[in-house]
Amino acid sequence: MIKKIDHIGIAVKSIEESKKLYENLLGLKITETEVVEEQKVKVAFLPTGDSEVELLESTDPDGPVAKYIAAKGEGIQHIAFRVENIEASLAALKEAGVRLIDEKPRIGAGGAKIAFLHPKETHGTLIELCERED
Repeated sequence: MIKKIDHIGIAVKSIEESKKLYENLLGLKITETEVVEEQKVKVAFLPTGDSEVELLESTDPDGPVAKYIAAKGEGIQHIAFRVENIEASLAALKEAGVRLIDEKPRIGAGGAKIAFLHPKETHGTLIELCERED
């Protein structure tokens, strides 16, 4: 079902402030940024070979990333796995009794089809399934 790690989402208070570490010290480059209104988040994409890091900055104090930072601080918020067919993957997980946050995929950053598994089912890790055109 899993093809590879698509990306790792890192919750940050400020993308601009975080650039100092990721670009200046680590040598990664932000290739683009995008606001995903539905998720109340601004995303900066940092390619890392065959996958990428996504810096996630909340655009709303009540957004999920803002709530995550308030509860746990800045840091890794989720890991996204690339799948061939997200609908089939979700159906198989649901049939196996896995609790899903999203029973149907939605459109996320970069136009990908995404869906999240509930962290109570995944040992506390928020897992995103991601299907995108290669």
